[in-house]
Parts: sequence; structure tokens; C-alpha cells
Amino acid sequence: MEALINTRKPGDFRLGLQAGISIAVGYFPVALTFGLLARTTGLSFYETVMMSLLVFAGAAQYISLSLIAIGTGVFEIILTTFIVNIRHFLMSASLNEKLEKEKGWVKAIYSFGITDETFTVISVKDGKVKTAFAFGVILISYASWVVNSGLGYIIGEILPQFLQVSMGVALYAMFVGLLVPSMKKSVKVVYLVATAAALNSVFLFTTSISEGWAIMISTIVSAVLVEFVTSRKMKGEPYNE
Repeated sequence: MEALINTRKPGDFRLGLQAGISIAVGYFPVALTFGLLARTTGLSFYETVMMSLLVFAGAAQYISLSLIAIGTGVFEIILTTFIVNIRHFLMSASLNEKLEKEKGWVKAIYSFGITDETFTVISVKDGKVKTAFAFGVILISYASWVVNSGLGYIIGEILPQFLQVSMGVALYAMFVGLLVPSMKKSVKVVYLVATAAALNSVFLFTTSISEGWAIMISTIVSAVLVEFVTSRKMKGEPYNE
């Protein structure tokens, strides 16, 4: 009996936890920085942790901080983050085919934990993926994000005052760090960024639109415009067999 127990394969949930360790480690510096920046933006410890608990979306949370910093309204923040996370519809649809059949309420629970990283780890696993495996990947990733967000906030409290003030600049540096690699990989992203920046400047300096609405409208219009131009260009290219 003892030999049988020792030779048993680890369960799917445990395998999911193991597969998610790399995500948890990768989330450590990003979540830590989020906690630091949340404090400098004016959020309380509980607000910071609750945002990570209820939102669990790195890019959306960073954008929310920047919008909160400029005094953007709640509706504008929600709408902007919705647009940023709209790709999750596609990721969820893809994983719905990859994962084993489950009840709707079970899918609703693990769909909350779908991020770019958890989606990648789950989707590259061979064959049909067990629900327990997905929960393992998501749980360890989620725990790392929430815990390290709170830890980042606590560290921010003990930093010298001049470092706390300088962290405001780090928010913009983080966006640049996330943006530049994408711009290197795709010219389309360069056009998108340039168009959005130009439109945002026009809205801010020539209209009475608030900063939050200017960012949101610029993002939507630039995405539609660049996609339209790109699709028209592709249709005009000759077909090569």
C-alpha cells in the first residue's frame, strides 16, 4: 500500500500549482511596484489590496492608477479598463474549447482568473485540460498578485519621503517599459501609439473634454482608424501563392 501511494502521480490541482509557480514569481516585481504606486497615488492599504482582489488585471490596474491620479470619474475608469480588457472575451472563448466541460458557475469562477499569463500556461498544455489544473494555475498566480500588492504598499510606507515622491514618475516609466517592446515587434503598434497620442493632444488643447474622456476616446478612435487602414492595405496587396 505504501509503495502504491509513493508511485501515485500528482493530482491535476497540484500540477497546476507547479505550472503556475513561474507566473507567481514573475508577478512578484510587477505587483510589488503596483502596491508602491498605489500608495503614492493616494489609495489606502485596503483599497490597494481590494483592487487586486476584485480586479486582478495588471494593465487595467495600472491604467486605473493613472486615471485616478488625474481625477478621472468612476464611469470613465470602468469604461477605459473594459476596453483594455476586451481581449479577455477571446481568451475565454478559446479556453472554453480547451478545458473539460463544466457547469456554468464553475466556468464563471475560473474565468475571473484568466490573465495573459494564466491563459498561456493553460492553453499550451497538451490535450483537454482538467478544471483542477486550471484552478491550480490561477490560484497561485492570484495569491502572488494580491499578497505582493499589499507587500508593495507596506514597503512604500517605510521608504524615505523623497523616494515616495519619485515613485510618481515610475508609473509613466512602467507604461513606457510595457509599450516599447510591443513597438519593436510591430509597426502597427507604433502607428497606434502615435495616432492615440496625437488625438489625445488635440482633445486636451482644443476642446473642454476631461483628461479621462480624452484618453478613452483617443484609444477607441485610434484603434478603429489604424485597423481600418491596415485592413484596406491588406486587401490592396496582390495575392502571392
